[in-house]
Parts: sequence; structure tokens; C-alpha cells
Amino acid sequence: MKIKRASLLTKVVILALLVAAATGLLGLRSQLSTAQADLAEAQRQVEEQKQVNADLADAVENSGDPDRQADLARDKLGLVEPGEYVFRFTD
Repeated sequence: MKIKRASLLTKVVILALLVAAATGLLGLRSQLSTAQADLAEAQRQVEEQKQVNADLADAVENSGDPDRQADLARDKLGLVEPGEYVFRFTD
């Protein structure tokens, strides 16, 4: 029985296919890495938005609380109660 050896052209074609497959895999790996980074960023934004939503829900639930209203008047509007003094320090 005679064994037929692959021709040089066949070897070049197989090598070219292997190179193309490796290049494609590297491209996919890069896309996967980018997609994972995008997913992590989106998850971070979701968690951040959940915290904002929780803070807003708390603000709505406690909007009638007189202590909260006084804190908001002090912090946001700079108001003070009679006889109260505000000291601001600058660097």
C-alpha cells in the first residue's frame, strides 16, 4: 500500500485556515473582554441607581417629619432657628 503525502499547497491552505481561526478567536476574546467590562459597568450603574431610588423613597416616606424638614432647611436653604448661630470654616 502506497501512502500519499500532502502536497505543499494543501499544507499552506491548512496553515492559512489555522491562522484565520486563531485570528478569529483572538477577535472574539477581545469582544468578550469588552462585553464583560461593559456588563460590570452596567451592573455598577444599576446598583448606584438602586441606592438613589432607595434614598428618594426614604425622602418621600419621611417628608412630613419635622426633624427632616429642619435638616433640609438648614442644609439646602441655609436657614437657622431663632437664637441659633452657624459657623462656617474655610480652608
